[in-house]
Amino acid sequence: MTLIRDTIELQLASFGSALRELRQNRGWSLQELASRSGLSKTFLSRLETGDRQASIAAALTLARIFDVSLASMFETQVASEPCLVVRAAEATPLTVNGLTYTTLSNAERFFNLQPIRLTVSRKRKGNDHYHHEGEEWIYLLSGQLTLSLAGKTYDLEPGDAAHFDSRQPHRLIARGTQDAEVLLVASPFSDSERRRPNLSEQKRAIPAMGFRDRSISRTSMKSE
Repeated sequence: MTLIRDTIELQLASFGSALRELRQNRGWSLQELASRSGLSKTFLSRLETGDRQASIAAALTLARIFDVSLASMFETQVASEPCLVVRAAEATPLTVNGLTYTTLSNAERFFNLQPIRLTVSRKRKGNDHYHHEGEEWIYLLSGQLTLSLAGKTYDLEPGDAAHFDSRQPHRLIARGTQDAEVLLVASPFSDSERRRPNLSEQKRAIPAMGFRDRSISRTSMKSE
């Protein structure tokens, strides 16, 4: 049953990659596809990044628009292009847990790194700390930021960077009178470096930072 479930999850996750490639091959922006399909630009963006799964109605609508079979939308595909370009006009910001983020790549095609542009609100509420498999690197573009990590705090100024084990409880806190703008790159550990955690125990601040397992089955990581 595990193999069947893993295969289904892989096919569902590949839908976003197929959708992005079909759209880019037509030269359409997310807004143009939204106008043609009647689906919102935000919803389409989340489908492409894997944050959402397509309903049968949405999948059928998109298959008809691109004049392809429904089955082909769920086929696992290897990237045919050596470079993935994310245009500024196509990057749709999403907000969750007091963080506004824009994914700067597509983990479905290049799943070793997940680069994100992040705004940490100075009005961010709560004190939740998050932990998940992998490592993170952050670079502060503007504002003032405190990284709370494993019971210690690290104050960062623009131009400062921090690299840490994201299995440790961590939280980003904007200091001062303005939001903090951050570049964040997350990555899973290599198979030789990591000890596979219990996925149910992971707690992610950003759902987009779920990585595909690099084992043969490539099981989709679960986000909180």
